Amino acid sequence: RDELDRIQREFREIHGTTAIIYDQMCATEKRRKRKRGTLTEPDERVVINALVCEGCGDCGEQSNCLSIEPLETEFGRKRAINQNSCNKDFSCVKGFCPSFVTVKGGLLKKPKKDQQGSLSALPRLPEPVLPATDTAWGIVVGGVGGTGVITIGQLLGMAAHLEGKAVVTQDAGGLAQKGGATWSFVQVANSTEAIYTSKVDTAKADVVIGCDAIVAASKITLNVMQQGRTYVALNSHATPTAAFVHNPQWQFPEGGCEAAIAAQVGMQALGVFDAEQVATLALGDAIYTNPLLLGYAWQQGRVPLSRAALLRAMALNGVQVANNQAAFEWGRHCAHDLAAVLALLQTRQVIEFVKKPALADVIAKRVAFLTAYQDAAYAARYQKVMDQVQQLDAALGKTALCEAVARNLFKLMAYKDEYEVARLYTDGSFAAQVAQQFEGDYQLHFHLAPPLLTKTNDKGELVKQRFGPWMIKAFGLLARLKGLRGGVLDVFGRTQERRQERAWIERYQNQLQECMDKLASSPFESSAECYKIACQLAQIPNDIRGYGHVKISHLQAAQRRWDDVLVQWQQLTP
Repeated sequence: RDELDRIQREFREIHGTTAIIYDQMCATEKRRKRKRGTLTEPDERVVINALVCEGCGDCGEQSNCLSIEPLETEFGRKRAINQNSCNKDFSCVKGFCPSFVTVKGGLLKKPKKDQQGSLSALPRLPEPVLPATDTAWGIVVGGVGGTGVITIGQLLGMAAHLEGKAVVTQDAGGLAQKGGATWSFVQVANSTEAIYTSKVDTAKADVVIGCDAIVAASKITLNVMQQGRTYVALNSHATPTAAFVHNPQWQFPEGGCEAAIAAQVGMQALGVFDAEQVATLALGDAIYTNPLLLGYAWQQGRVPLSRAALLRAMALNGVQVANNQAAFEWGRHCAHDLAAVLALLQTRQVIEFVKKPALADVIAKRVAFLTAYQDAAYAARYQKVMDQVQQLDAALGKTALCEAVARNLFKLMAYKDEYEVARLYTDGSFAAQVAQQFEGDYQLHFHLAPPLLTKTNDKGELVKQRFGPWMIKAFGLLARLKGLRGGVLDVFGRTQERRQERAWIERYQNQLQECMDKLASSPFESSAECYKIACQLAQIPNDIRGYGHVKISHLQAAQRRWDDVLVQWQQLTP
């Protein structure tokens, strides 16, 4: 796959018709074989050092994988690997970024029994009144491929068979692409004569189990809903779509999915909660989200099959029987008293409610960071600029410029050179991150492209290499050499990337000073537009991300944006 671009260029020079055949086992087949024990499970997992990550998205471009999810942090949006859905394809490590580490050996930590909530601590549940099936009862399960959507349809089909009822199931979408929208349409009736179609028709769904909010709010799923008939059990967890792979700024349509569904069925027929969060807290794995939602819908009296038949179907399926059955019971309790379930689970967890930090805290945290990054004098340069901007904003009765400068000047000054990457691997934060996720005897392997030691590919781009656990000691030594940064002995500082990073700091501070001088002397009627343009300039470094050739392209794009906004500034301030 790495050679595809070169081969395509070679073949296009061949006269006549040519064909390129690339044969590789797809991720879906790998999962099946691993599940059956016919393919070895890799003894490795990928983790991302969030502080080293720049949020550029090159890992997603290289892998096209939806298990790379957004991680919102104090220092902006980063990336994290969803260990529950990761296919262990490892193509993400090809992303040109030193934040990727493979953990060899060891196991993912699961909540210990004494850390999990217990179903026995919850009150006994009332039995719901199940719907009659004299006519066909339509069930639609909608979610993301590879997460067990089709399995839920199969469980419903088997449970109906065990009860001697007629059942028709049809699965749609997804194909072999993990992350594609997938549906399972199930119809249950007392007799086959009551089922007229092979698929739940338009406005004929009696219950929709929305395992993914975006799929549940899609046109296909909305079309099967009807107000007064359909009930929707919806997982509100924000799962990224394929759009996030190519757009690092993608935002989950929070609230939009619920609103679209509520408009179709009415709020009273919509049950919404973060089922993935409950599954993870209760059972240690998000894979149990779907059976948990099934239990939720059943307790609401929306699934016309007995509890005994559903649990027996899970047993016959033979995969993680106890956990799947427990997930079903957790879902029932969520339907009965969600607040009690969350209270039980969260008392066993360390819950941290994060408020939006005050501006003073934002600045103080960055001053401390820059002190560790270089020294107190370097941090004082940042603090001095922030004092000036705060004074200007206070005089104008505003805060937007100060907030923009606080984050973006810091971003420029804390550019991640070799010394800083080394420091962020050896300051203890990453070791704590890994220890929180993994247990047992494991080793860390790093995927890096040292500019002085690395070969280039056909495009002239550096190619990453794998380095063993000994790299931690090398990082420790390199981190102690941060005093060389920017000096004559800084061998890393001579690259185009480093020169541009330092030039941006100077350019930004000089232009900021000009903006502040103009704003301080402008009459009130003209200062509003000037202030708006100054804030736009101050925000531009937020789009500078990545390492090496990825960062160079971002720097060039940011420069074009800077020049465009600067023209607007100059027109306002001749």
